[in-house]
Parts: sequence; structure tokens; C-alpha cells
Amino acid sequence: MSAPESLGRSPLGRSPLARRPLGRPRVHLRRTGSTNDAARELALAGAPHGTLVTASEQTAGRGRQGRRWSAPAGSALLMSLLLRSPPPLLPLIAGVAVCDVAGAQALVKWPNDVVLERAGGLAKLAGVLAEGRPQEGWAVLGVGLNVAVRVQDLPAELHDSAATLGRGADQIEPTLERLLEALQRRLAEPAATTLQAWRERDALRGRTVEWSAGRGRGEGIDGAGRLVVALAEGGYATLDAGEVHLLRGG
Repeated sequence: MSAPESLGRSPLGRSPLARRPLGRPRVHLRRTGSTNDAARELALAGAPHGTLVTASEQTAGRGRQGRRWSAPAGSALLMSLLLRSPPPLLPLIAGVAVCDVAGAQALVKWPNDVVLERAGGLAKLAGVLAEGRPQEGWAVLGVGLNVAVRVQDLPAELHDSAATLGRGADQIEPTLERLLEALQRRLAEPAATTLQAWRERDALRGRTVEWSAGRGRGEGIDGAGRLVVALAEGGYATLDAGEVHLLRGG
């Protein structure tokens, strides 16, 4: 079995499947390695558009760049959604939808981490991971959102970089319902609306960032969802993949 491909970003149109209800059928797992892996298996078995996998606990949850996603059992919204004929801007759509649910203070750190501003930097509230097989016309959208997580219960190395909604565990299910509604609405919108909504939540605009090949100031995203960076020596760089780090004080 070949490895899943990360989804690209492009301003092309929406699929008519965006109008079909999300979250049915649903599989809930008390404990699993990764909801994305479980949803991918269902996709390969022919599960329909909108199939949802949720879990109370993940033992091998992951984010972008192979990072591990950590959350104590029963404290985070852990979900993966199967989408047939997904739109190319899916990662950006998901980030905006999570912000819709998280509130006015939530921002998106390119490409699709949802963060809250904190003294000295940005703290991660949610992560989005879109994987799929474009040649087969499907994608799995994974979201991990710290709904009831207590930051002090996370590994010590995450205390300064993690954020939480600070709600009770009984709010995980209502938050899921609101997120599915937000995704349904955002998936039906034209690409231009997605790009504008994302730009209004841009956590990196005006901040100094660095990546493997350089450093510059975030200037938003272009029409394909790529990060535009103004270089100190003049000119611009356009990034469509890879890791970007926010410099403290930037």
C-alpha cells in the first residue's frame, strides 16, 4: 500500500458532494492509534462521503511533518472525516472552520494550525492534517482540538506552546456538532470566500518567520493558498510546503 499524499492547495471550485451531510455514518473508538488511519481504511473499503471516525484517545495521533499529537484521554476532540471529491483548498477550509468554532480570538498559523496569541508567541489550540489519494478522488481530514485539555496535564515540553478552549469534557460532543456544521458551510463556499476568511485569521501576517531556506516577514497567502514572505534583502518568496517557524519577538 502506498503512503497517503498530502493535499495541495488551489483556488479551484467546489464539489457538489459538499452539500451532502457530514458525520454519517459514524464510528466512535474508545482508543485507537490514529483516527486518520482508521478513516483511511474505511475509505479504501468504499465508505461513503461524510463518514466520520472519532476517538476518546489516540495512541499514535500525528500532525504535519510526522509530529505526534498528544492529549489526555477524554479531553480533546479527535476526529477524521472522509471526503469524496475534496476541494483542493481543503486544509485552508478546515482551519477556517475550526476558527469558526473556537471563537474570535482563534487564528490560523500557515498552513493550518489553529492558535491563540499568548505573551511571547502563539500557542497551538488545534491541528489539521489532510491526507488522501487525489488520483482516487478522496481525502481524510483529521482534526485534533483541545476542548477540555488542561495544559498542565500535557508533556512538560508542550506547556509553553499549547492552548485549550478550557471547556468541560461534556462539551466535546457539542463542539463536534458545531464543527461539522461549520465544515459543511465552508465546503460549500467559493474558493475566494475561503481565501478571504483565512486572510482575516492570518497569524503570521507582519511577523518574522524562518524556514529551511531563509527568513522574512509574513505577507499573507496568494490565490493558491501559498505563503508569501517579504525578504529582508528585497523581493518575495512563495512557499507551498515545508515548515515555517515564528521567531520570538518577530
